[in-house]
Amino acid sequence: MKKPEILAPAGSLDKLKIAVDFGADAVYIGGGKLNLRAFSDNFTNEEMAEAVKYCHDRGRKLYVTMNVFPRNFDLTGVEEYIVGLKDLGIDAIIVADPSIIMAAKKAAPDLEIHISTQANTTNWMATKFWHEAGAKRVVLARELTLKEIAKIKENIPEDCEIEAFVHGSMCIAYSGRCLISNYMLGRDANKGICSNACRYKYYLVEETRPNEYYPVIEDDQGTYIMNSKDLCMIKYIPELVKAGIDSFKIEGRMKNEFYVASTVKAYREAVDSYFENPDNYEFKEEWMDMLLKISHRQYHTGFFFGRMGEQCYEESSYIRDYEIVGIVQDYNEETKEATILQKNRVFEGDEVEVLRAKTPYFTITLNDMYDLDKKAKTNVANRAHMLFKIKVDKPLKAKDMLIKGRKVINL
Repeated sequence: MKKPEILAPAGSLDKLKIAVDFGADAVYIGGGKLNLRAFSDNFTNEEMAEAVKYCHDRGRKLYVTMNVFPRNFDLTGVEEYIVGLKDLGIDAIIVADPSIIMAAKKAAPDLEIHISTQANTTNWMATKFWHEAGAKRVVLARELTLKEIAKIKENIPEDCEIEAFVHGSMCIAYSGRCLISNYMLGRDANKGICSNACRYKYYLVEETRPNEYYPVIEDDQGTYIMNSKDLCMIKYIPELVKAGIDSFKIEGRMKNEFYVASTVKAYREAVDSYFENPDNYEFKEEWMDMLLKISHRQYHTGFFFGRMGEQCYEESSYIRDYEIVGIVQDYNEETKEATILQKNRVFEGDEVEVLRAKTPYFTITLNDMYDLDKKAKTNVANRAHMLFKIKVDKPLKAKDMLIKGRKVINL
């Protein structure tokens, strides 16, 4: 069996480095043109150059998304942009529209092409078509079952790779091709500026009763009829591998560092554990615990087992039981002091968990907090990105993340 690639999202250079450090085999990012996450911190050419070096120095790959459906005016300068990406040394571009394939084959014929899930590829003939058109890899539609994926793998050339999403947000529309946001707010989901209108709470209104709102499902919560649960396949690594998937893709270029680190760590450990001993593989609940700590909606298994996509009917907000409160910048072994970059409010004396690659969670207590900016003792780190020092009884490492459970106050 071929060990599948763990493919992680990165909305910024810092997140890319975290994805690589926590075990991603490859990372996908957005550049300055034609990608479906217009609101993420997309990479400049200078950042992409640094990203390529960071990945390649560690034997990892970097893919750049160009997966919008372009209009005529979007194609201006696209060939020059592709040549620029090739010159930067990126490993592949992810595309959804034939026009980008044509431009890439002309401008950079040796550049690897991956077909985006936006292309809605649902069968082996379409997969083979894209391969013959020049694609090295096809990211399958999210609506496929494991049996359908295995059938596709059986009927395509050996050098044609398939990729599938295994974790992250799901869309009510077919592989993300939606017009609700366009109609309601004029924000084009197919150009990267989706308003997530599917997550809103909807009621029915009869035209002669303009102020009488009827919930679509009659309860006191209203309903979220298009609010998909999040995908999570961490418990089914053997099934994903046996289906022949070459790359396990994690959704989330808009998600934070905590999300990137935890998802990559969980899937990295699960895949590695399976390949160490496939016949005696056992799922570890600690992997699911990692994924339950990050911001998420209710989890489900998508369409992989033949069920229809599941919706969260109660509310659209994320479950956020934990949050990242700091990232370790350095640690002095002699003084047992750590310098921390604040990410969320945290107090002196708080007990926090430490998230580190290749290491189980462990807890520390934050003692003797010192504000480096104000050069004074403090009992709280409450300013965004403030630097502070703490004394800890266990050694820390640069890039360790400090995670804290959120207190829920019931009024």
